[in-house]
Amino acid sequence: MTTKKLTKNLASVQRSLSQMFDAVPLISAIVQQISNHAGRVLLVGGAVRDLLLGDSIKDLDFEVYHLSLDDLEKLLASFGPVSLVGKSFGVLRLHGLDADWSVPRTDSAGRKPQVTINANMSMHDAFSRRDLTMNAMGIDLVTGELIDPFNGLHDLENGVLRAPSLELFGEDPLRFYRVMQFIGRFDAYPDDQLNALCKNMDVSQVSIERVDAEFEKLLLRSKRPSLGIRWLAQIGRITDILPELAATIGVAQEPSWHPEGDVFEHSMQSLDAAAVLSYKDEQEKLIILYAALCHDLGKVTTSKIIDGKIHSYGHEIAGIEPTKRLLKRITTKKIIIDTVPVLVRYHMQPFLFEKAGNAAYKRLALKLAPRANVQMLCQLALADKRGRGLQHTPLQIDFPALRDFLHKAEQLQILYKPEEPLLQGKDIIDAVAPGPKMGVLLQEAYKIQIAENIRDKEQLKKRVLGHKKKG
Repeated sequence: MTTKKLTKNLASVQRSLSQMFDAVPLISAIVQQISNHAGRVLLVGGAVRDLLLGDSIKDLDFEVYHLSLDDLEKLLASFGPVSLVGKSFGVLRLHGLDADWSVPRTDSAGRKPQVTINANMSMHDAFSRRDLTMNAMGIDLVTGELIDPFNGLHDLENGVLRAPSLELFGEDPLRFYRVMQFIGRFDAYPDDQLNALCKNMDVSQVSIERVDAEFEKLLLRSKRPSLGIRWLAQIGRITDILPELAATIGVAQEPSWHPEGDVFEHSMQSLDAAAVLSYKDEQEKLIILYAALCHDLGKVTTSKIIDGKIHSYGHEIAGIEPTKRLLKRITTKKIIIDTVPVLVRYHMQPFLFEKAGNAAYKRLALKLAPRANVQMLCQLALADKRGRGLQHTPLQIDFPALRDFLHKAEQLQILYKPEEPLLQGKDIIDAVAPGPKMGVLLQEAYKIQIAENIRDKEQLKKRVLGHKKKG
């Protein structure tokens, strides 16, 4: 963790705000109107944090003081239609403007909190309800003043996660998972008091949908997502959050192949290696990162000393069921639950194909389909190989064998999907009636096509129908 010098960024924050007003003049007009009605508007939450870090703003949240919610709604309505969704929580949205406008509020603990809106609440009290001090800052949009009642800027600079109020933090168990993902995203760590609180927080009532969202943020937005997972282990919570992964702690690996340490350490480095690769979209990235996290879970039950060396024969198959169990605990997305175990099952293959023929490559592509493909498998294999650094960080090297494997798959045109069958039902309907027999015949044709690298449809048709006549 390195200290981040952010104080000098205040001037750049002012420039960014000016650019925002120039790009979206509607915001400036609304702020001016609120000010004219004796209200005060602050940019709050993650947007302030991101501006101070020099990052782009992802969410615009404006908090308005000294105006009732009804008055704020009327004012916004003068600029266009206003969404009432979330009105009971003090949040309004102006149609066509991607921003939340809120009034300070208090809410009780529990999954269905009682909300009390208080437009005249002090900023100190309003900000004390936020999860962390780095998110408990605001910028006055008229004066440009940074409002920082809990020294969030100092904590942001020093990579410290601290709660403005430990009591209020403890009322929302979802915040436990937010700490986990903030550790990975910002390379920041809880202070002793927050760590002590998180060690004993009851998170059993947090819905899987909300857990899913926090794990996604950890995996998709972190350069080193392993930091959040390592924290779970450090405070003794990994066993109840990710028991299948917890079981890999202390499972030894053969040092000549895995100098980095046990299976857990390797999994953490592989996860970080996967995080910095390039992907076509966030869904593919999420799948590969989950696969990197889970790819060696099978070593827990298969690792044995044979002839003086540690082997884990069959761990890729043994890892399928624990992978499914882990995923079903933290995500609801069927494509994740269905695809990741397939990649885990075949993650060793790219480095076992040195002397493999075309048919082996084509069969592998077929086994991965329809959810995964050879390109995705290679991403996982690269992360696996790179997860072997001696300094708790992954290697930054490439591997000729994997490059050759990729090149061969590309030549065979099976990098992203299996080879298409040459024969379809319409091609043999003159000889075989539609039905089960035709299906069996087409499957046999596809096997022959792959095994013998046949590319001519007529040649394949003669082969298959010739077999049929002989039969």
